[in-house]
Amino acid sequence: MALSSRLPATLLALAVTGLAAPAAAQVPLDTLTPSAVECVEGGHDDTDAARGGPHGTDHREVSLREQRRIERQMDRRLARRGDRPGTAARAGATIPVYVHVMRDSAGGGDVSDSAISQQVDVLNRSFAGQKSATATDTGFRFTLAGIDRFNNTSWHQDKQSSSYRRQTRQGGADALNIWLVDFAYLGVATFPWDYARNGAIDGIRVNYTTLPGGSATNYAAGETATHEAGHWLGLYHTFQGGCTSSNDLVADTPAQSSSTTGCPAGRDSCTLPGLDPIHNFMDYSYDDCYLEFTPGQAQRADDAFAAYR
Repeated sequence: MALSSRLPATLLALAVTGLAAPAAAQVPLDTLTPSAVECVEGGHDDTDAARGGPHGTDHREVSLREQRRIERQMDRRLARRGDRPGTAARAGATIPVYVHVMRDSAGGGDVSDSAISQQVDVLNRSFAGQKSATATDTGFRFTLAGIDRFNNTSWHQDKQSSSYRRQTRQGGADALNIWLVDFAYLGVATFPWDYARNGAIDGIRVNYTTLPGGSATNYAAGETATHEAGHWLGLYHTFQGGCTSSNDLVADTPAQSSSTTGCPAGRDSCTLPGLDPIHNFMDYSYDDCYLEFTPGQAQRADDAFAAYR
């Protein structure tokens, strides 16, 4: 069944899921403990093709308090390595990529080796800053390490996801596992600081229709995987925290009040300096609007990779 025929235009989407639920807001910071956290990107259809969809009560962000806890933990980990966050020269890394094609029992939802190779090429171009003269080369490169395929309708529909990821994940903490599935979202990602407790399910799930040449309207250039890989490397949405000075903890991404739909040039949703970073891979813009990561994002990803991967 086509993605557009089974998703209502008013589908609500989840963004970054907080480590602490809203009810725990008054819990002392140091008593909070990590839990499995995944970023869920929104469903879409032909009439409301928004990466994030309209936000509702199911939208739970990582709170500023939880961000601070994560930052302290990252700083401690870097200090043990003799590094200081944000000061070391960006090194990046070469990341092995394992792609798991989750087909249904009849083989539906298959993705060719060629499309997968094109997807890895997209990751490399985007993280190398090759889409724009203003884009930053993050230093991260991706190499295809393996492809496998499974015929299981439940897995294809992303049911029993924790189970199938535990059974199929390959590589260590530095390996990006991508599961290609058919679900009501564009993508789902785990964060690097959750690997210690949940390494068996670490990676990103991507709707197979978003790969280059796929059928997802406005989202078939392969940039959903870029966005999710950004989370996997420790980046928040550019609209994390809304119109605040801290927002995504990256100084060179201007604050924005909410996610972007489409590619609205000149959008400025905050009174703080700078237009909304609609061309940034960590917003919710259309694939053809995505152009860049910033130097600050590259540094943060490098710090998180060094600390956790």
